[in-house]
Amino acid sequence: MSRRRQKADEFKTLAGDISPEDGSDPKEFHAKPWNAPKQAGRKSQQLCRQVRDALHSAFAACSDPAIQAAGVVTVEPAPHSGRLRVLVSVPPDFDHRTVADALERAAGFLRSEVASAISRRYAPELVFEVVPS
Repeated sequence: MSRRRQKADEFKTLAGDISPEDGSDPKEFHAKPWNAPKQAGRKSQQLCRQVRDALHSAFAACSDPAIQAAGVVTVEPAPHSGRLRVLVSVPPDFDHRTVADALERAAGFLRSEVASAISRRYAPELVFEVVPS
């Protein structure tokens, strides 16, 4: 076997007819349906409801008026139940950036309130996303 490298035009003679699969990712071609991302199960949805209820009461207990005015729209796993994405609505008279900064400062307090309300070994990480109401 020679060590000479073949040129690209030499490979064209080895190729067969051009097909629709040419240039596609082989990982997508061989993907199995059981490897697809899974929807949130019943337990994940139950956890999200518990976290939403705990955050409603925790928002009311905060001393910051920006957080007290905010409301939880939804809580969903992102990408799994160890990290939860919390969508927070803001009234029109508050600035989105002000509420986002206040939530960032109070994230530890809110996570501890969630941890005391749910029964899990580890409290999920909370990622807040502020949306207009």
